[in-house]
Amino acid sequence: MPSLKLKAPAKVNYLLDVIRRRPDGYHELRMIMQRVNLCDDITIAVTESSGITVTCGQKGVPDGPGNIAWKAARILLDLSGTGRGAAIEITKNIPVAAGLGGGSSDAATVLMGMNQLLELGLSDQRLMEIGVTLGADVPFFIFKKTALAEGIGEELLPMPEMPKAWILLVNPGLHVSTAWVYRTLQLTNERVLSIFPEFFGTVEDICSMLSNDLESVTIPAFPVIAEIKRRIMHLGAAGAMMSGSGPTVFGVFHSRDQAEIACRDISAGTEWFAAVAETL
Repeated sequence: MPSLKLKAPAKVNYLLDVIRRRPDGYHELRMIMQRVNLCDDITIAVTESSGITVTCGQKGVPDGPGNIAWKAARILLDLSGTGRGAAIEITKNIPVAAGLGGGSSDAATVLMGMNQLLELGLSDQRLMEIGVTLGADVPFFIFKKTALAEGIGEELLPMPEMPKAWILLVNPGLHVSTAWVYRTLQLTNERVLSIFPEFFGTVEDICSMLSNDLESVTIPAFPVIAEIKRRIMHLGAAGAMMSGSGPTVFGVFHSRDQAEIACRDISAGTEWFAAVAETL
């Protein structure tokens, strides 16, 4: 039976404004999201038998129906009406529960891969509509562009072309619950939205808009995040910020050499995850 080997990229949030809490319990957001080439590796095979297997073997990532990649495969197999199944292998290179969108990217990649393998011919727009039922960030990875994301993250508009940047990702190995962060966030009545440029010519233009409302919750609880930000800036980054609900911090660098030197320095003598990635 046919199979595919695919890459599922991580993302960082250049901007994350939390505008308000909605009556349905979700939060109205305004984000600028950027894919980077730190990727999970995913192999998808269609099987004659009707079951679905998801194999990952990573602590904190379920192998069965609890994995949203499994749910993504189930939806498309049901749409196909073929009675076939799927075998999915995920090699995690993106840290788990890290604010980098790894699980959402895996699910998006499975949706796109199964659409191809099953020859369903679904448009990206239709896949995005399916994806948002699995997770708010899933449509972004199907969109495949740097995006302004609004609503709960599913309303996407392409951003103007941005300069290539090198991103240092540093994760101290903490577990931060996204639900806890949003539950704890104190929203004021007067919400001033961050301003970002209409044109991005330099890395400094990117860094001028770095802002994340969720830092107000996560940093007081986990001061090491602020320490990592300071160290990244000391090592020459043009800007540094926590991604998503954390705990990963990213630094934006002009060159790969700068980022790799900083990566070696910041990971020396610690057990922190550190990696250099390029924007996509």
